[in-house]
Amino acid sequence: MSVYRGDKPADPVLSLKDLSLTRSGAIILDKVSLTIRRGEHWALLGPNGSGKTSILEILNGYLWPMGGTVDVLGDRYGSVDIRDKRKQIGLVSSALFERVPPAESFLSVVLSGKFASLGIFEDIPEDLRKRAEEITEFLGCEGIKDRKYGVLSFGERQRALIGRALMAKPELLILDEPCEGLDLRARENMLGIFDTIIQEGESTLIMVTHRVEEIPPGITHALLIANGRVLASGPKAETISSENISRAMNVKVEILERAKRLYAIAVS
Repeated sequence: MSVYRGDKPADPVLSLKDLSLTRSGAIILDKVSLTIRRGEHWALLGPNGSGKTSILEILNGYLWPMGGTVDVLGDRYGSVDIRDKRKQIGLVSSALFERVPPAESFLSVVLSGKFASLGIFEDIPEDLRKRAEEITEFLGCEGIKDRKYGVLSFGERQRALIGRALMAKPELLILDEPCEGLDLRARENMLGIFDTIIQEGESTLIMVTHRVEEIPPGITHALLIANGRVLASGPKAETISSENISRAMNVKVEILERAKRLYAIAVS
C-alpha cells in the first residue's frame, strides 16, 4: 500500500543556516547549518544533550533560534503561519505519548492525525476511515485497531503515533528517537516500517537518534552533532565513520557494516 500521494515540493525540502541558540549562558546550537533535498533521507546523530531535539523543535516551530534562518517546504519561518506549516510535517515524538487520551482506540489515534488533534471530535467520512484502516494494516496492527490506547504496549503506542503522522500525508516526516524503549524484536520491526516508508513514499524522512544501529538502510545522509556544533554532514557512508563517531561520542569505536546496516563497536 502506498500511504503517500500528492505533489512534490520543490528542492530543497529544508534549509537551516547558521542557527544559534543559548540558554542561561549555555550554548545549545552554534551556527548549525543543514540543507536537505528531495530524495534524501537524513539521520541526525549525536550524544544526549548535543542539540538534536532543539533542531527538531525549531523545524516544528515550537522553538525559535536566536540567530540564523529557517526555510521549510518553500517558506521562511517568520513570514508564514506556523500552524499551517505544521500540517505539512508529521512528527513522532515521545512528548506526544502522555498527551493522547487513553480511552481513544488505536484507529482513532491514527485518524486524529488528519485533524492535527489528540482525539476525535467530529464525524469521520468513510474515505478517511478507509485510509486509516489501510495505514493500520500497513503497520501490522489491524488486530488491535479497536484496542484502547491506554492498554497498548510501548511499541504499539509508537506505531499508533506513526500512523497518526502518516494520516496527514506529510511532505516531511520527523522521527525523534523512535526506537527508544523498544526491545530488539520491536526495534527491528520498526526499522522495517521506516525503510518501507522511505522506499515507497514521497515524504522526506528525518530520524533523530544517538545509536548508529538504529539507522535504517534507506537513510542516505547524516548530520553528526556534538555540543551544539556540527562535526560532519553529508552522505551516510562518509559521515558515519569510526573517526567521526569516536570524536562525537567521546569514546573510541569502530564502525562496521553488515547487510547494509551500520554498527558501532567500542574498542580499547
